[in-house]
Amino acid sequence: MKHHGPHPGILAIIYTLLFILGLVSYSVDAVRFNALFQFGAAIPLGLFTAAVTSRLSFLGVNATGVSIALYGGIAASILLILSGIVTWVLSQPGIAGDLPMMHALRLLGFGCGGVAYIVTFGLLMAGISVPCLFGGYTPRWLAWMGVILAGLAALSTLSMVIPQLSLLLPIVRFPGCIWMIGTGFTMRKDRG
Repeated sequence: MKHHGPHPGILAIIYTLLFILGLVSYSVDAVRFNALFQFGAAIPLGLFTAAVTSRLSFLGVNATGVSIALYGGIAASILLILSGIVTWVLSQPGIAGDLPMMHALRLLGFGCGGVAYIVTFGLLMAGISVPCLFGGYTPRWLAWMGVILAGLAALSTLSMVIPQLSLLLPIVRFPGCIWMIGTGFTMRKDRG
């Protein structure tokens, strides 16, 4: 019997492409497009979360990790939406002239799309990777990659008081895209 639902590998690719488009658009000073792509990337991330947690449940995983992954993925998706909305607000007329408000909104957007997103994304990776490691649902190297990235994501929480640890944010984010794509395409589909 096979699991049916949206293909998590394709969702991971769509998420990654939208994320990259957001980065590229930001570098060419198109803040509204950055907001759009960041907002847009949140949707396939949420769908990826639903697809992989549903698949693990279908495969018979009855562990807390599945619920942790669901919580982490939904929270990460919502935080990306908030970051996208805050970035969109920053692009509105009159905001640039109010420097204290602009500074506060930038910090809020970075907080949502930076450390808060990475920590919750780490919960998604841990909740999926640990059952995959023990159950053999993905290649072991990929499950270990998720566990290690989840640990770094948890450590990045300290960047709120030790700014130098914000270096962990891109260290988790970019390989996290590879983890998503790999997990989406290699996770077992059938119980057999």
